[in-house]
Order: sequence, then structure tokens, then C-alpha cells
Amino acid sequence: MPKANFPITPELTAIAIGYSNEKMIADQVLPRVPVGKQEFKYMKHTMAEGFTLPDTKVGRKSSPNKVDFSATETTDSTEDHGLEDDIPMTDIANAPEGYDPKGKSTVQLTNLIELRREKRIADLVFDANQYGAAYKETLAGNDQWSDAANSDPVAKIMDSLDVVIMRPNVMTIGRAAFTMLARHPKIVKAIHGNSGDSGIARRQDIAELFELDELLVGEGWLNTAKKGQAPNMVRVWGKHCALIHRDMNADTNFGATFGYTAQFGTRIAGANPNPDIGLRGGETVRVGESVKELITANDLAFFLQNVVA
Repeated sequence: MPKANFPITPELTAIAIGYSNEKMIADQVLPRVPVGKQEFKYMKHTMAEGFTLPDTKVGRKSSPNKVDFSATETTDSTEDHGLEDDIPMTDIANAPEGYDPKGKSTVQLTNLIELRREKRIADLVFDANQYGAAYKETLAGNDQWSDAANSDPVAKIMDSLDVVIMRPNVMTIGRAAFTMLARHPKIVKAIHGNSGDSGIARRQDIAELFELDELLVGEGWLNTAKKGQAPNMVRVWGKHCALIHRDMNADTNFGATFGYTAQFGTRIAGANPNPDIGLRGGETVRVGESVKELITANDLAFFLQNVVA
């Protein structure tokens, strides 16, 4: 990789790479796949070819039938995402023993970059326009899971899973929707074998009920208010549910998976002297990464919109 003009600090880069906010699920929903250059190519395969039966019978002196596997090669490029923080030299010089202002700044910047990525992926995965007409449904009225007396999330989820050719193995759901799902009488009854009038179902039990590898709950919050205004906190993940087929071994060339994140290089971090910070100058800390979130097979998922009111 070419050297960047901005100095990269190994210690700060290690902090940025090692940092992970456990409440964010972006890397589990669209896993990172390394690419060799910022501009990269990936393959979009035709689903029908994998399910069309060829004639496999071979005559005594004939050759076996040949099949062609076509794919569309698509070119894309990663996008740079980064943030900076100015630290006055007085803060660095007067920091208490054991406190590293540049390290702390790196953690805070990385968290904000991850939050922005979480929002990008939530907007992408929970966008109904990303799914074909046969692979999405908007719930309303009695069908919404917030109507405990009339809705049936067990039937709705099972039916949705059966629509997708390669059965989804991951559920991605917003916290507000999951709370209603976990205490829904039909879910509680199916898992605990009781009347379902009270109680709650654990996340892993719900995943097991629907034969899923993982159930991801979007917990994140963000502030939509402009600087100087009173905070307006909203959830990153809406009241929706996406059932996706995820292959953790898929890359830009092989593997059938709903989507992934192309990543060029690793996350980087560094600090550069800046004489224009305060009276005595300071250092500018920068953290960033080069990524691109992609949905590569929108027919390998089913989207349930507005599952709760």
C-alpha cells in the first residue's frame, strides 16, 4: 500500500483496529471482505443457474454435456471515512499519569466512525427498495407484533424464511421490534410450552426456534440534533426485521451471500503536529478506514417492514 502523507502511528493504529463497540452489529450484518485495491471488481451470479437441472446422462462414446456458469462482473470502489480531533499541547503536557489524550481521542473518533457505519448499514439493510417485490412485506394493523392478541410472528417469520431459495440463517432486527417479539405470547408459548400469558424469550432461544445461526439486535442510538441544539436521540435501527442468508466465507469472487463490506487495507490512525492549535500548538489525531457496503444478492433475504407500530 502506498505511504500516506499524514503520518500513521502504529500505537494509535493498534488502538483503532482493536477497538470494538459490542453494541454495534454492522460487522456481523455485512462482514468485512478485504480487497487489494480501492477500485475492485466483484461477481454477481445468476441464481437460476444453480437450480436448473441439466441432462447428466452420458452416451457410451459421447462427451458429458457442458454447462456455462455466467456472472456479471461489477466494478466498484471503496470510500474513505475518517475524522480528526485537535489536542492542545497543554492537554498532552498536563495529562494525569496513565492517561493518554491521543489514545483516548483515537477511541472516541473510532467509536463515531463505527456509529456512522452502523447508520449506513441500517439504512441500507432496512431499505425496502433494496428487495424484490416477492421478498418483502409491510405489516400493518392486526399483523403487527405489537398487537399481541391478533398477530402471529411465528407463522409470519417461518413463512418468510421459506420464500427465500437459500434459507436465511441470520435475523437482523431493531431493539424496539425485538422487545415486542421476545415477549409476544405466541413466541413465549412456542419456546416455553406454557400459555404465553407472561414471560419472555431469550435471544438464543428465538434463534433456535427458527433454526437461525444468529439473531442480531440493533441497539445503537444517535443524536439527530444540530450542534448547539437540545439532543434528539433516535434509534439507529428501525422497527423492522431482515432475514438474510449470510456466508462468512464469501468474498468478491465466490460464495452466495446477501452482502458484505469491501475493505481496502486496515483502519488507520495517526497524530500530526499542528502549530495552529491554541497558543502552544498541539497535535491533530486522525482515524479512518476505506470501505464500501454492498448488497450483492438481494434475493437471498426477506424484509419485514414495520413489524411493530
